Amino acid sequence: MAIHVTGSHMHDKVINDKIFKAGAAAKVACERFGTENVVDASIGVLLDDNEKLVSLSTVEKVFRNLPMSEITNYAPIAGLPDYLENVLDVVFRDCRPDAYAKALATAGGTGAIHHAVWNYTDIGDSILTSDWYWGPYQIVAEAFLRKLETFTMFDENRRFNTEAFRVKVEELQAKQTNTFIILNTPAHNPMGYSLDDDEWDGVIEVIKNAAKNKEKNIILLVDIAYIAYCGDQHDCRTFMKKFSGLPENVMVIIAYSMSKGYTLYGQRAGAIVGISSSRAAIEEFDSVNNYLCRATWSNINRSAMDILNIIHDDKGLTEQIETERDGYYQMLRRRSDVFLAEAKAINMPVMPYVSGFFMSVPAKDPEFACEKLFEDNVFTVPMMGGLRIAICGVPFQKLKIMAERMVKVVHLTR
Repeated sequence: MAIHVTGSHMHDKVINDKIFKAGAAAKVACERFGTENVVDASIGVLLDDNEKLVSLSTVEKVFRNLPMSEITNYAPIAGLPDYLENVLDVVFRDCRPDAYAKALATAGGTGAIHHAVWNYTDIGDSILTSDWYWGPYQIVAEAFLRKLETFTMFDENRRFNTEAFRVKVEELQAKQTNTFIILNTPAHNPMGYSLDDDEWDGVIEVIKNAAKNKEKNIILLVDIAYIAYCGDQHDCRTFMKKFSGLPENVMVIIAYSMSKGYTLYGQRAGAIVGISSSRAAIEEFDSVNNYLCRATWSNINRSAMDILNIIHDDKGLTEQIETERDGYYQMLRRRSDVFLAEAKAINMPVMPYVSGFFMSVPAKDPEFACEKLFEDNVFTVPMMGGLRIAICGVPFQKLKIMAERMVKVVHLTR
């Protein structure tokens, strides 16, 4: 009989993070067989073609020149005031919507998701996202006594399935006051897909129609963690202008992360950005998120916020970091092109990819396929419908090997 000392809401809560599990197994294999004989496509960090962790030189230079007082000192609960203004510029660039907007500092993009789920759903509510999704969405939901529900992300033309999305939005709206939606775009994790403007028009139409019921609210959280590696930084943001003039019972929240765009994964810095046509809704957004920051982490990493501020305010540094990021975007494009070509040559289907750190391959039994790949020293992550490949960490010389080994297992079942 199990003995519980925790509160009832934490009974039997066990973390089984498949991403870090695969990463740990890959590390063991490297030590045993040599890195050159292992393909580690597990964790979403950017590695160069020598499989060394990428650190943007512009960021490193600024970081190393910070005075110790900026590294060790507390920050305000909501974040440094300049950071809160500058991060809005970084998020929107020239695509800021015609609406009220407010940012608060969070512990990475995950911190923004944490705050949004707690503040904008009730216990027992369901959260909606696509059927291919980043696993921690479910962990956050379950930790807060919420549920995660999904819609089929693609239609028969491998385009965003607006009709499936509409049906699930209407279903949830009938059951709860707030319909909370997570869309991970651009550069979706785990597929690398990005909604185009036409697909976004379909999303906005569904949301506006749902918002006609003034007794209900629509909360749309857009996770833009990988936006820095999406190519043209204007084109990948044009959808943000569509958040202008939305009904007052629609709140858009952007989860922003410094982890990828500044290669500061371990510094845990980001922001939650609220967008609304209602000044009162944004004032409430500011209030409740301040409150939850104090109740959760008190304040976040001051030095990471300093880094963003210094680079943002210096045109030369801004140009340098943009050039560096574009170079790594091109590296990711070359890797994806190679993998797609190899997959096509061996008739292995790949989910639609546009940009970003990840690609996905459908599999009949993802868990079993991953187990077989582990035996062959290829480390991927099982998802609901297939295998996630972190091409951000796989050098060119290993892409063909990975494809050839994957095609042997994606059709297997236990």
